[in-house]
Amino acid sequence: MKKVVFGITSLRPGGAERVLIDIANHLKDKYDITIFSLYGDGEFEKQLDPSIHFYALHKHTYESYSKLRKICFSLQLVIPFFRNVIYKKYFKNKYDVEISFLEGPMTWLMSGKSNAKKIVWVHNDLICVYSKTYLKRKMSEKAYSKYQKIIFVSQDNLNKFKQLYPKNKIAKQVIYNYIDKDIVNQKANLFSVDEIQTDLPSFLQVSRLTEQKAILRLVKVHKKLIEDGVMHRIYIIGDGPLKDQIIQKVKELHVEDTFILLGQKENPYPYIKKANIFMLASYYEGYPMVLLEAKVLNKKILITESASREVLLGYEDGNIVPNTEDGIYSGIKQIVMNQDFKINHQEFKNDKILEEIEELLGE
Repeated sequence: MKKVVFGITSLRPGGAERVLIDIANHLKDKYDITIFSLYGDGEFEKQLDPSIHFYALHKHTYESYSKLRKICFSLQLVIPFFRNVIYKKYFKNKYDVEISFLEGPMTWLMSGKSNAKKIVWVHNDLICVYSKTYLKRKMSEKAYSKYQKIIFVSQDNLNKFKQLYPKNKIAKQVIYNYIDKDIVNQKANLFSVDEIQTDLPSFLQVSRLTEQKAILRLVKVHKKLIEDGVMHRIYIIGDGPLKDQIIQKVKELHVEDTFILLGQKENPYPYIKKANIFMLASYYEGYPMVLLEAKVLNKKILITESASREVLLGYEDGNIVPNTEDGIYSGIKQIVMNQDFKINHQEFKNDKILEEIEELLGE
């Protein structure tokens, strides 16, 4: 049985992490699967099939370590000598296929030399990801040249990569994200949700609380809508480094009753199912898993213009607005004023993606 290792930063809730769990669980009978994570204690670890091997370089979550240890861990991956030591210990010539499943430190780490077939996944717009980090951009440029194939989750991400690294000659391919629709539907019906109120139109975003997801911008737009009499509620599921800033902004604008942070949820699907509209107001995206989940659950969807538009191709209930405060304002207002919550039920299919991945591993 061919031995395949996937590398990822952690298995805490996230889009790429959700994709990896579903892919690994479906490939387990055909391949000897290992997942190597930089940090442990991820909530998704327990969703792995028992036959899948799991290792973490550091036992606990990144957030649980002191500032000094975080710096030391980062240097391990930035300094070539230490990076090579880790690579030789955990990867070198141990697997038939090595897959770095996320851009950044894991891609640098797994770029070391070995006899394995080497594949790397790109889940984001790297022009935006590396817009403020010259060193990381240059480190990644070198790392990507060490792989045999680069996989992108959207055509937009592939195009942006070519703009950023025009000299890269490695073979490239787009494979859209896979999701197990049966699991989503099952989990969506596990319990009822009381936190989302039905007296006002409800919008739900599920995302990390990071700058990319533009939640501080969304709070400002929400405040303006409320002042203009467009009454609605926005709910946010997720956690992240901007949590305290977002809480402070919500208090500052006095919208605590209508802009509600629900925190991290291991199972967000009942919440997605109950909300009137699923939204994703990010500055930039790759091929967001949460939009696939919302499509599986037949939700009306509102997104800002980004690479995520590819997820909504052929989906009748998708609304794409300009990636500005005015664009988001107009999009929400139109839905609320028109009470436009009706959906057209559509069958969700993406099984061919697994065939593409198996073909990739078998090349």
